[in-house]
Amino acid sequence: MPAHQWARSFAVTDDDIDLIMGALLEKETPLDTEAIVRILIQNRLAQETAALQEKFKDVVPYNPAHSYSIGQKLVFPALAYAVGRVVEQRPGNNPAYGSYSVITVEFEDDSEPRYRQFAANYADHILSKASNNGGETSYNTVTLSVDEILDAERTRIVKLVEERLRSHEDLVSVAGLWFPRSLMLEIHEGHLNLAEAALDLADGGPLSTEQIIEAIGGLGQSPLALQVFSLNYALKGDDRFDEVGSMGTVLWYLKRLEPSEVRTVPAMLKYQPIEYDQALLTPEMTALEQEIGDEWSPIVEPEQFPGEASISLIYPHRRLGTLPLTAHMRSIFPTARRTSRIWVTLIDGQDGTEYPGWVVWQDRYVFGLGQLYRKHKLPVGATITVRTSEEPGKIVVDFHAHRPRTEYVRLIVPKNGQITFDEEKRAIGAEYDDLMILGADDLKAVDALFEATQQSRRGLISILIMLMKELGKMSPQKTVHAKTLYSAVNVLRRCPPGPIFAALASSPEFEHVGNNYWRLILD
Repeated sequence: MPAHQWARSFAVTDDDIDLIMGALLEKETPLDTEAIVRILIQNRLAQETAALQEKFKDVVPYNPAHSYSIGQKLVFPALAYAVGRVVEQRPGNNPAYGSYSVITVEFEDDSEPRYRQFAANYADHILSKASNNGGETSYNTVTLSVDEILDAERTRIVKLVEERLRSHEDLVSVAGLWFPRSLMLEIHEGHLNLAEAALDLADGGPLSTEQIIEAIGGLGQSPLALQVFSLNYALKGDDRFDEVGSMGTVLWYLKRLEPSEVRTVPAMLKYQPIEYDQALLTPEMTALEQEIGDEWSPIVEPEQFPGEASISLIYPHRRLGTLPLTAHMRSIFPTARRTSRIWVTLIDGQDGTEYPGWVVWQDRYVFGLGQLYRKHKLPVGATITVRTSEEPGKIVVDFHAHRPRTEYVRLIVPKNGQITFDEEKRAIGAEYDDLMILGADDLKAVDALFEATQQSRRGLISILIMLMKELGKMSPQKTVHAKTLYSAVNVLRRCPPGPIFAALASSPEFEHVGNNYWRLILD
């Protein structure tokens, strides 16, 4: 039977659950879902093999050249290994075939037809010659392996088993492992207080469960795997602790010592979705949206793992020391199904310095790059490249550095609570997008502009009119590139390119003059 056919008839029975519970009791070790699936499949294959052995016990393969007695059991390889019993025998009556016998066989398993006749004692029959190979005919049809079955239908079988395991009242799942609740070690408040103290000494973490167990002196003589499982379950249920490990790794951190920018999304990164008609975006706008690659843009993740990805920093990420989790970056950073925050190590690609980092998947950003940005004096608009490293859980953050050279930079200059811009010379030692670059000397004043914009609930079109008036002063044609507007809007309000471009296209205040440049036509 092909593997996919075998797997499609697979169902988890009560006997299977008893088998799983017995295995967990015997091993005293939690098992992951795949290990449990393998036990079930192996048991099912063993049952099939035993059933076949019983079915073919005292059964001989049919061969027309041989003679048979009443009551003898035969197996017919040419009939899908059907088994029958000889119930009658008589001489053959066809002179053309010489001397031979005819046997009547009654088949088992409600086969149709129930009775069939076959030749016996007939040495010249073609099947006699084919069967006369001097060896024993094999009729063991269980030829599938566990791996073959999982390769064909892993997703379906694992889903079926997980659903049945979850429905069992005594089975508990922690970090992908299963164990009976009634057999878990008792973890009392003292153990949890000691775990908190161990994490406190580690500046909040992260520590693996094994490290915590070692620090608190162990949990008795039970197998380490059971100690880890029981403590994981207890820590998971205590609000003091946060699981921050990536897929396949369990790490713990004290919530109260996590950076505030990780526990709560910073206001500058919060995008309040703006409804807009995507049909307003021209192919040119859509191409620019794809080029910018904002984390909140409707961009599909690449099918192939990119290995590395690049973005141009916008003001809120530069100000807060964060990176956007764009469609191209999501496959580079580690994932986890059990937690919304993942602790990682961020490596400075220029000098190898390591920084603690946090991947906040739900809100699409990575925190922990403030020191790196400040050390290299990276401007808004700097091109940042992210790539995987050889060590799991470590991500390299890099940029194209060059000898610092003095260049004119678009500077944010708050005046009387309003945003204005000026051009001043600054030394820059990194590659950047000249349409997105921004500088700021008085960060607190720029922060105040952001807060005032939030409090006033100023609309996007109003913000665009204000910015275009100010930015237009820096061009003889009073034109502003859409990418520059996107960079400037995000100083005052977090917004992806789509709503900005749609507002430019739909509002009569703006005129497109080509190549993604716009100007204000109110005057």
